[in-house]
Amino acid sequence: MLAPYACHPDASRGRLHVEKMSSFRSPFQRDRDRIIHSSAFRRLKHKTQVFVEHEGDYYRTRLTHTIEVAQVARTIAGVLGLNTDLAEAVALAHDLGHTPFGHTGEDAMEALMAPFGGFDHNAQALRIVTRLERHYADFDGLNLTWESLEGIAKHNGPVRGPNADPKHAGPLPYALAEVNAQWDLELDSHASAEAQVAAIADDVAYSHHDLHDGLRSGLFTEVDLMALPVTGPAFEEVDRLYPGLDKMRRRHEALRRVFGRMVEDVIAVAQNRLAAAQPKSVDDIRHMGTTVIRFSKPLYQELKAIRSFLFHRMYRAPSVMVERARVTQVVNGLFPLFTARPELLPQEWQADVMACRGEVELARIVADYVAGMTDRFALAEAARLLG
Repeated sequence: MLAPYACHPDASRGRLHVEKMSSFRSPFQRDRDRIIHSSAFRRLKHKTQVFVEHEGDYYRTRLTHTIEVAQVARTIAGVLGLNTDLAEAVALAHDLGHTPFGHTGEDAMEALMAPFGGFDHNAQALRIVTRLERHYADFDGLNLTWESLEGIAKHNGPVRGPNADPKHAGPLPYALAEVNAQWDLELDSHASAEAQVAAIADDVAYSHHDLHDGLRSGLFTEVDLMALPVTGPAFEEVDRLYPGLDKMRRRHEALRRVFGRMVEDVIAVAQNRLAAAQPKSVDDIRHMGTTVIRFSKPLYQELKAIRSFLFHRMYRAPSVMVERARVTQVVNGLFPLFTARPELLPQEWQADVMACRGEVELARIVADYVAGMTDRFALAEAARLLG
């Protein structure tokens, strides 16, 4: 039973390329399945979350992170009467556009692509699902529904208009502009509640697992976390209920409470906001002028303290910074090499190279190729081609 403000499959705006309806799957289920079976989704297995993928067996990769985001999104969407399949589809696609080496690789690619229309991983995800996945006879991309494309483009909020984040003030990334020109995604409004759920599920997942991975890496300790909001009370509760618990069980029990606190907070806030606004349709959600799926203000402030701690102790830790410099050099070496010598690109890319017109189009082809690399493949290609 879906709420009136949920995205109902039978009311979908459809697909850019008309297809026969499935007899046993809804449009959003088909979107989810196509994303899971895509090449880009498989490559997430060997892409960085924070640590370079091969550094340890226990750290999260983009794939394990994505699966955790999808699980949280389904849980929250189900409680709120939303379409769980659409929420899951957006969650599964939200990181498809990430480069190798996580945000470090994206920072390098942004700088390299600045003269050629910019680079943004959300926009690149759209480019992947509308153009770069080439498996179907009738179309390029995955031919996802409008609602899934909207969710990928706007799950973090409007990209244009008065409610947009100021960081979107410049020109649209070319990948987003191309898709939006082909099919208007209404970039000045908020996305559906399902897409908003996918966005908050991303926050929940990484806020939880980065604490876990940071502890395992030895960049900080449980003592450090006991001095922080949310995590400190969680460890205190575990110590009170299970005195003398061994280290790994104590860590897990505390962090699962942090996880639960975030999910419960999001659900409670959403229920209150929905009850107050009484939206009658998904368009009411889109035009509320604010997000309906969010953390409470007190928890948001507490999470800001945790994120600040993670930034200084994990994302900018000296050992991580050494690795950031190394992998930035890899991206900075591969991109100009392929633009200068596009014949080095694989054979299946040569038709695009031959058809491209000018250095801008060539740079975008090279960006597609390098951004699609896994960590290990990028390192191997740098060793092979750059020494």
